[in-house]
This record gives sequence, C-alpha cells and structure tokens, in this order.
Amino acid sequence: MAVSISLPVSGHDWQRSIQALVLLTALGFMASLTPLIAARRLDGLSGTACSLMTLLGLCSSLGARQPQWGLVELSLAVGLCLAALAFSVARVTLSEEGDRALLLFLVLLCAIKTFQFLVVGLDVFMTAPAVLDTDRLIAGFSNKRFYGQFQTFTLPLLTLPLLLSHAQRSTRVLVFSLLALWWLICITGGTRGSWLGMGAAACVLFIAGHSGKRWIAWQLLAVALGITLYWLLFNVLTGYLGIEVTNAASDRLTTSLSGRGPLWQQAWDMIRERPWLGFGPMHFADIHNPIAAHPHQAILQWACEWGIPSTLLVMWLVGRGLWATFRLVRERADSNDPVDLLRVCLFASLIGALTQSMVDGVIVMPYSQLWLSLVVGWLMGIHVWKSEPAKPNALIHWSWMGISTAAVLFLVYVVIRDVPHLEERNKLYQQQYGGHLQPRFWAQGVIAIKPD
Repeated sequence: MAVSISLPVSGHDWQRSIQALVLLTALGFMASLTPLIAARRLDGLSGTACSLMTLLGLCSSLGARQPQWGLVELSLAVGLCLAALAFSVARVTLSEEGDRALLLFLVLLCAIKTFQFLVVGLDVFMTAPAVLDTDRLIAGFSNKRFYGQFQTFTLPLLTLPLLLSHAQRSTRVLVFSLLALWWLICITGGTRGSWLGMGAAACVLFIAGHSGKRWIAWQLLAVALGITLYWLLFNVLTGYLGIEVTNAASDRLTTSLSGRGPLWQQAWDMIRERPWLGFGPMHFADIHNPIAAHPHQAILQWACEWGIPSTLLVMWLVGRGLWATFRLVRERADSNDPVDLLRVCLFASLIGALTQSMVDGVIVMPYSQLWLSLVVGWLMGIHVWKSEPAKPNALIHWSWMGISTAAVLFLVYVVIRDVPHLEERNKLYQQQYGGHLQPRFWAQGVIAIKPD
C-alpha cells in the first residue's frame, strides 16, 4: 500500500481556517504598534486608492444578491492587505535577521515537501504497480494546480542562496539540489500556469540587468536537471520496470483552455450587464456553472464582481508598485548586497504569481493568498523610498484599524459558524447540483441557491 504523508491543514477548508488565524495574529501585531510605525508603509496616493477600493467594495457588497457573502470577500481583501502591512513592518523591525529567518523557513518548507515526494515516490517504485498515476506523488493540496501556485511563489525565492557571494560551496550544492528537485515536482505536477509565470518572470528579469540574468542562469540549470530527472524516472525507469505512466507531464503540453472559455464568457457577460459595481464580491459563485466558482482570470474576476472602476484602481496600484520595484532592481542590478538580491527574487516571485493569476485562481486559494501577502509585504519592507512618507494622521490610522478589526473578526465569526456544518453544506450542494466541489471561500464555494 502506498505511503500517504499529508499535513492536517492540507485541505482547502483547513487552509481557510488557518488563514483566518493568521489574519487575526496580524491584526494583533498591528494593533500593538504605534500609529507612526504602522502607517508608514504606504504613501498618500496608495492609501487613497485602497480607501476608494474599500468603499466601492462595500457599495458593491450591499447591492449584491447575497450581501453577507459579498462582505466576506471584502473582509478577506481587507484582511490580506492588513497581513501585507504586518509582514512589511515585521521586515523593517527585524531587518536582515528577518530575511534570514524567511529564507530558512522557505528552505525547510520546500525540503519537507520534497522529502514527502521522494518517500511516496520510493514507495510507489518499490511496489512496482502496473500503472503509475503521477498525481499520487503530489500530496498536500486538494488540487495539484494549487501546489503549482505554491511552487510559482517559491521557485524564484529558492535561487537566493545561489546568488549570494558569501554562501559556502556546500550550501550552494544543497540548495541547488533542492531547487532541481523542486523543479522535478513542478514538472511532475504539470501545472502550465507555473511555466507561464516563471517564463514571464524570466523575460522581465532579462531586461532588469545583471542580477536578473544571474537569476535566469541558475533557474535554467535547475530546470534542465529537473527535466533530466523526470525523464530518467518516468521514462527510463518506468520503461525498465514495465510500468505504464498516466497523467504524465507530456499530457499537459497542450494549448487548450481546459474549460476556461465558458468561465471567461460568463465573466464578460457579467461585466457588460453591471459594469460599475459588478455583481458583488464572490458573486461569480452565485451563478452556478458546472466548471468552477471563479473565472480563473484575476482581472475578469475583479471586474465582474467589484466593477470596472475598482478594477482600474487595482491595476493602477499593482502597476505602480511593480514599476517602482522594477526601477529599483535595475538601478541596483550590479549590487551583491543580500537585500538587493532578495528584492530580485521577490520581484520574480510576484511577477510569476501575477502572470499565473491570468489563467488560474491565485487570488482565490487561501494558501496562495497568504503567500501573495507575504511577498508583497516583504517587498514593501525592503523598498527604498525616494522620500519619507508624510506623518500619518491619527484619525486615518485608527479608522483603518477599526475597519481591519471589523473585517478580521467577521472572518473569524464566519469560520466558527461554518466549519461545524461544512459536511452538511457539501451534501446539500451534491443534492442540488451534483458534480464536483468548486472551491471559493470554502472547498464547496458555490453560493448559488437552487430555486425550488
């Protein structure tokens, strides 16, 4: 019997519950700070944009068919922004000690998941089954695409020790081996969005200067070794043992949209019907379809649920942050300072994730949402500001803290309210609609109520 190693928080619902606890911790951390420390991570324009987005989200939620679910999604967005600010302040407080702690956490986490993959793979090959389903090797997430999202965030960051000039040779060998194995797992999972995201990151870093090209060189070496290992394991070794491989990576080398076409059409129709405030946050899931509870495209999702004005604000905010970071990466392209090299890796991680969000649910899955907050927050924490932000206004600070407190506590309430009844909720969905579960806030994320 194959060995199955899975963390207790591996399922979507458990990850959502843990996410609520993380946001509650971030709230406590930010509440313990003085207004001066807590408010200096955003300039006036960005703060105004966030405030307008929150106001538009509130109006959209209150006008939605199910306001409570709209407020849940709005609260989640506010909580994730709070988490990003908390990570930013933590980086400023801990300085380079925080960078080392982040790197150690990342390496240990990827090493644990790699060990899990190797143990399960060894057990499978020892039993020598007639048919090997590669999906059996990808454990810890309810869908292997969610694993791919996690790897899109972490593959760029694992390159950091290889870029550091002071890293020992033995450390580089170990980290490079881990990076190659991490690529092996990514190839085995066959998530095309990860390849798209990493390709986009490589293209951006290629024009970002010397440090970006060094990052690309290490990634190309690791992916080449990862592909070689995959070929040896799932072509040479399986052929020698007479094992048939199903769900192979080569089966995913297609240009099909994998059912996204109808989802994007539904989102587009929703945008045309309600362009200003949308149908309400989370309300793509209020119109049932047999495929998914979100459109697998971040811009379409935000536009059809929150409205076009809010979408333009988000795009402006994201573009402004990316441009500021890109300029800083280019200005310091020849620097060997660990902070500047960390910025390169974080920037690649963010570019990869945002690119993948154009074809996948990066902004929907709880684990990916937390990683997005971490990467954005850490980039803010190491950003070199052209000028010191204005002295924070106490009224604005405490108003923001009040909104954040209400949002996070509401999320905690929803988790406590729903967790005991999730199994019942899943059964009701199966009775009404049948088919597979469609993740959104919960693993069964459809909020549409079938009329009697």
